[in-house]
Amino acid sequence: MTPHAAPPPSSLSCHRGRLPTQAGLGFKPQHFDAILADAAPPAFVEVHAENYLGAGGLPHAQLQALHERMPLSVHGVGLSIGAATPPDEAHLDRLAALLARHQPESFSEHLAWSTHDGRFYNDLLPLRYDNATLQRVCAHLDRVQSRLGRRILLENPSSYFEFPGGSWSEPEFLARLVARSGCGLLLDLNNLYVSCHNHCHDPQSWLDALPLHAVGEVHVAGHARQIDDWGRALLVDDHGSRVGAAVWALYQDLLARIGPVPTLVEWDTDVPAYAVLRGEVLQAQAQLEQAAATRVYPDPCEAAA
Repeated sequence: MTPHAAPPPSSLSCHRGRLPTQAGLGFKPQHFDAILADAAPPAFVEVHAENYLGAGGLPHAQLQALHERMPLSVHGVGLSIGAATPPDEAHLDRLAALLARHQPESFSEHLAWSTHDGRFYNDLLPLRYDNATLQRVCAHLDRVQSRLGRRILLENPSSYFEFPGGSWSEPEFLARLVARSGCGLLLDLNNLYVSCHNHCHDPQSWLDALPLHAVGEVHVAGHARQIDDWGRALLVDDHGSRVGAAVWALYQDLLARIGPVPTLVEWDTDVPAYAVLRGEVLQAQAQLEQAAATRVYPDPCEAAA
């Protein structure tokens, strides 16, 4: 495969299909029985890949049972695609085995780094958006997509500082990355809002600059508000509460721009009862249905004229 080129469609393995343009839920094992008992469960579930890299046991049994009932999205947090060195081959092998075993409808990772000089950090750290980073991340994506045999979705990060000396804004960098690597975009609207607030950027301008045609999935989640040492309000992407009003407003704007898209509600800390999470999913589903009912699609006859 040519470096930095998208994998040709014929090289990608066949899967059951795509994620539905409906609302899904980040799976938590304590909700397994409730999901199976739900007469109208979420449209799909998403799991963190690193929780399923073992050889077997209850996690894989639960995942198989869920996937028999609904589409599956696998979301990685450990590839460190933005690191100075290529993705760890042993980790990539385990990930490939997981995807081959469960054949999820979607796989995604983060535009971030969490490894350096043999050390692993419990965080997803931001990048400098310049040409050297673009070349490096494209090479890493090329290796990942070739090894996994599929196009992956890359998630925009939440950030709390920006590197000086960058050539592009984050949305501009993502647009170049999508064009050169052939990857898709997992647009996390909570991350977008958190980063824009923390760095005094305009969220609407970021939406304008993003490659929205490449969005294959959307995340919405809650965030926390803290006061830093200088008395400034800092937003923290903690996934520990209901989706905020500002994020829902961005979601409505996005749907007006691109129409319905698979949408996941994330809630990873202070996880509530299943009914509370289900309520958030229903709110996203209602907005998806409203967008589908009100969106004006082009007349195919006019487009062909």
